[in-house]
Amino acid sequence: MSLAPRLDLRQSQSLVMTPQLQQAIRLLALSNLEIEGFLAEEIERNPLLETGDSSDDGPTQEREADVAPRDEPAPADELLMQGGDTGEASLDVDFTAESFHHDSVSDQPGGAGMDGALGLNGATSGGAGGEDGPDLDAFTSATLSLTDHLLAQAGTAVDGADLFIAAHLIDQIDECGYLAAPLPDIAGRLGVTLEQVEAVLATIQTFDPTGVGARDLAECLALQAREADRYDPCMEKLLDHLDLLARGDLSRLRRICQVDEEDLADMIRELRGYDPKPGLRFGGEPSQPVVPDLYVAKRKDGWGIEINAATLPRVLVNRTYYVELSSGKNDKASKAWLGDMLASANWLVKALDQRQRTIIKVAGEIVKQQEAFFLHGVAHLKPMTLRQVAEAIEMHESTVSRVTSNKYLSCARGLYELKYFFTSAIQSSDGGDAVSAQAVKSAIKALIAGEGDAILSDDTLVEQLKAKGFDIARRTVAKYREALGIGSSVQRRRARALGAG
Repeated sequence: MSLAPRLDLRQSQSLVMTPQLQQAIRLLALSNLEIEGFLAEEIERNPLLETGDSSDDGPTQEREADVAPRDEPAPADELLMQGGDTGEASLDVDFTAESFHHDSVSDQPGGAGMDGALGLNGATSGGAGGEDGPDLDAFTSATLSLTDHLLAQAGTAVDGADLFIAAHLIDQIDECGYLAAPLPDIAGRLGVTLEQVEAVLATIQTFDPTGVGARDLAECLALQAREADRYDPCMEKLLDHLDLLARGDLSRLRRICQVDEEDLADMIRELRGYDPKPGLRFGGEPSQPVVPDLYVAKRKDGWGIEINAATLPRVLVNRTYYVELSSGKNDKASKAWLGDMLASANWLVKALDQRQRTIIKVAGEIVKQQEAFFLHGVAHLKPMTLRQVAEAIEMHESTVSRVTSNKYLSCARGLYELKYFFTSAIQSSDGGDAVSAQAVKSAIKALIAGEGDAILSDDTLVEQLKAKGFDIARRTVAKYREALGIGSSVQRRRARALGAG
């Protein structure tokens, strides 16, 4: 065996993920709003990119024709398996299987509306009307935070060292309005006496909203009872024994408070009128509405599915600007940079187009398999897995998973996350087709909502569900009931007793 150095030529295959393919795959998992932020960064980085008006058909089509070749690329799964060049890679999209021309309803000849959307019976696809869409800014408004509200009141109520203590105490109050930090720790941290801290806290507890600065629920309700001039010895005893009220031990409460049944019922009604979390009315960050990525509507010839173009700006490549830059006297480095910018812009436009095609294709299969849900409701939701959809549209399961992540579908029955339609199967008790877990949850919720005075135990729910054709164990009923936020039969019976009292 020779130990001398030598050169060998070997041929091997390996999986290679180019940056362009990684970017295209990452775009699949982003929602429309996240795509909007991503595009803003890309437009700022690449001078050849610009946003276009989705209603401007002519120039848009010409520009896209100039920068986006019409040859049909290979699927990403195939490229990954072959380790080939992914410079023109598709994301599991069969361009011959569907006619996806534009991403706005106004791009469709002959009018607007859902008639321009992709139908399951062979129609084309479009986007939601962007200009007539709702003003999302109208749903949210700047709200004053609880901390700012309390600090403003402290500035007029205390001053000097007390204002410093008040600012520190207010900073320790959580969003519900409670002070969780122990007063001795605060006094030691600030280097003041405990009496000073207690005096400042007493002042804060007079601020709006009533009940703020309390250290527990009983103190919070007591502050509100004092404000309403209802804090008498009986109410004080009731607040000292809230654990008995939670357990529904009304007879013992009547003995402790030394009141009759009518007075106790009146005190309980008074407590129900108080706010156990007064700070939440100010809240923290304003809640953001969920914006749908897709719209689904029933049409005469099937179902229409369209991308919400209102949240998805149209990106174009400024070919004219590229010609102007390239015609000048540039050095080799500048020309190379300009070529990279053009290639990046071309790839981004194609990747966005492929993303929309893929989303429409996946959503179309979901609507096809869950048509009974869109027609009749959640009781007819069928069990479905990512693998079933992937096999039906000949894509990889991971691609379907990325497409259905962080995306919402709006239909006549409401707004649903795409992941909502993928549920486990529950075997039917009569030997028929399996049913969706969501359908079982809906049936449990309906049974409990209509139980009336006869509280249904989990065993009774099992029997009634079997009568409806759902073969489900008692522990599964308990799990689904808890997932719905519904208490046990004992808890519901106790709550009903308190309500009657």
